Amino acid sequence: MSSIEPIPHEYNEWLISLKRQIHAAQQRAALAVNHELVRLYWNIGNSIISRKKQYGWGGKVIKRVSEDLQKEFPKIKGFSVRNLDYMCLFASSWTWEEITQAPLAQLPWYHLITLQTKLSTKEERLQYATLTARNGWSRNVLVHQIELGTASRIGAAQNNFAITLAPPQSDLARETLKDPYKLEFLELATDIKERELEQALVSRVSDFLLELGKGFAFVGKQVHLNVGGEDFYIDLLFYHIRLHCYVVIELKTTDFKPEHLGQLGFYITAVDEQMRSAQDAPTIGLLLCKNKNRVVAEYALRDANRPIGISKYELTSALSHEWKSSLPSVEDIERELSLDS
Repeated sequence: MSSIEPIPHEYNEWLISLKRQIHAAQQRAALAVNHELVRLYWNIGNSIISRKKQYGWGGKVIKRVSEDLQKEFPKIKGFSVRNLDYMCLFASSWTWEEITQAPLAQLPWYHLITLQTKLSTKEERLQYATLTARNGWSRNVLVHQIELGTASRIGAAQNNFAITLAPPQSDLARETLKDPYKLEFLELATDIKERELEQALVSRVSDFLLELGKGFAFVGKQVHLNVGGEDFYIDLLFYHIRLHCYVVIELKTTDFKPEHLGQLGFYITAVDEQMRSAQDAPTIGLLLCKNKNRVVAEYALRDANRPIGISKYELTSALSHEWKSSLPSVEDIERELSLDS
């Protein structure tokens, strides 16, 4: 009877390393395939544009190209008339050098078409391309973030990070916060109490985390602190993976008042003293209020000695129905690009 050979003690560690290498290779292969597809589509669009200019080809040539390519490559999707139009639009908007220098070549084709059709300027497309690559947004999430105007809100919260945090932590913290925060997913009336807002955010914490942005991890609500024998409770407590610090969020369903910062600063100090480890960066605070006077907030932040950001929240969408209805939906794009199945 043969005995089972024991597994070497170093085997498990080696296997973990091997799995990581395989996953990394798969990711590189997928990126390489996507990069080549984007380059192919750009080349096709650029070639059509060049020949239209050089030989005066008319608009009907796109239909002929579509028919010939689908006949030659019947198993390959992507050669519909509409997608060829998108290739031309994409090639007319970017040089290949610009594409390779920006995160564009990292994004799937449907993402790139979404950027082209839903945004009007190159600057906006680059902003959202960078955010998509950094955060790993799906196409639906990208559309949602565009509709919410996320790029213009990132880094817009008033704060005192420059004087309370050392660089680069101060810059990272600034880019982590937004203003305003769009909370229309809660479907609440504007006249609510703080506890109602807190409960609603916790019940929809996945949506709230999406709005907060990548890196936030929910720790708890009404987190208990005992200071000097007295009990205190933090509205919402998060930990930020990239910043390596706790984030205390205080909710105010009224307009901002300078005294709000005293309470939030107290909570930040307590978390630093009782929860923060030696490996954690200083705790930061975010005051979410119904509205704020920017000048009053600026004055109040000058006297605050703890890192704090102040932002408004919005419970109703400012995006007009007319503007949304003028843009193609994700389903429209998918349907158009799949006509040549």
